[in-house]
Amino acid sequence: MAAPSRRSFLGASFAGLAAAHLFGADAFGADKVEKVAAPAGPPLPPENPARPNTLFLTWHRDPTTTMTVQWVAPPADAADTVISYAPVAGALAAAFGFGDGGAWKTVATTAKPFPLTNLVVHRAEITGLTPGAAYRFRVGKRQTLHRFQTMPAKATDTVSFISGGDCGVNPHVVANNVQAARQDPQFAVIGGDLAYDNGKDALTFLAFLRNYSQQMVGKDGRLIPMVACLGNHEVVGGYNKPRSAAPFFFALFDGLYADNSYATLDFGDYLSLVMLDSGHVSKIGGDQTAWLERTLKDRADHPNVIAVGHVPAYPSFRAMASANGKDGTGADNRRFWVPLFQKYRVPVVLEHHDHTFKRTKLLTDGLADDNGVLYLGDGSWGKIRNPSPLEKLSHLALSSRDYHLSLHRIQGADRFHLALDENGRVMDICRTGQRTRGLVRAAG
Repeated sequence: MAAPSRRSFLGASFAGLAAAHLFGADAFGADKVEKVAAPAGPPLPPENPARPNTLFLTWHRDPTTTMTVQWVAPPADAADTVISYAPVAGALAAAFGFGDGGAWKTVATTAKPFPLTNLVVHRAEITGLTPGAAYRFRVGKRQTLHRFQTMPAKATDTVSFISGGDCGVNPHVVANNVQAARQDPQFAVIGGDLAYDNGKDALTFLAFLRNYSQQMVGKDGRLIPMVACLGNHEVVGGYNKPRSAAPFFFALFDGLYADNSYATLDFGDYLSLVMLDSGHVSKIGGDQTAWLERTLKDRADHPNVIAVGHVPAYPSFRAMASANGKDGTGADNRRFWVPLFQKYRVPVVLEHHDHTFKRTKLLTDGLADDNGVLYLGDGSWGKIRNPSPLEKLSHLALSSRDYHLSLHRIQGADRFHLALDENGRVMDICRTGQRTRGLVRAAG
């Protein structure tokens, strides 16, 4: 396909970017703090009678035919938590995002404890949905309508999603949430360190969910689903711990990670997200690496296989080796995973943890190669550091100290990757092609 110019691409895809409005600290109410048996942290938000404060969407499986609705709240009667949903169709839907598109159906929720609190996770997985279709839904007896959209069965139109990591609950996170929603992505990928709860602070995790729920809403009122992988700040102790050391993460995402702390989410046959655990609950080598090879081999004919992990193979802040030559950050990633990314021609790896913006060169065995793998990151949705100078890390093409997120667009045989700062400034844009995987164009 002909490559669009940078100006026309930005004009068509990112019109309307503007500075974010930061939300003040009073966004968090205090009327339910006494109900939470957890360490001190930001207080719980007050319950909104129109919608649960922590309502968000995710997927356990097939994003083209399912949607999982969940929120954290006190236990409630079944009538107060049942999900009613109906398809949206017709001219009214096109104009306003809602309309009479079909008969209403209901699905019951399940409830499971939200650890270290007397709250529960209310969850309903809706199945048997139509690919690429819009739906409206309501929670319990509430009259407020929400909206979601399933992913298409085939990537005949542009597919777009946001990625980033290392969030927290500060105003920079809110600003980036707002910027992310303004791009109207179909979903968001958060590569670990969601709330900085450290596996202990339920209130902080709930504050993160509250922000996401309120701000990650598309232009037509559509809730933007969240897909997440595990980071060290979800885990008590960070690394090499049992699953029970990440209680809040697995309370919400155990549907995708039912068997392991790593998983694959397939979007038809056009996109696969390979979600990895960089040594927090599962070892990088051994079973996870064997699984990764099987996973990549089985998807060798998929045009877009994107790996997502927390700790980077190619860091932008931390050292790859210590002064005495011992292994540094990402050593096991480079030892076990990088050869598989290269063997199975994974075009893009999304990395986090170092709290900078980075784009590597196209790399094979750590060296620049036009047919290599692109590593993007490095986790600065809500945390930043000064990156190491480029001359000290030869694998880097660009890096900076900026709060940022990335927008990824799959258009035909190409992938575009755009970095935005918290004010909507375009920091970087590059394009990777599915066949050559070469970096076609880049601009700072």
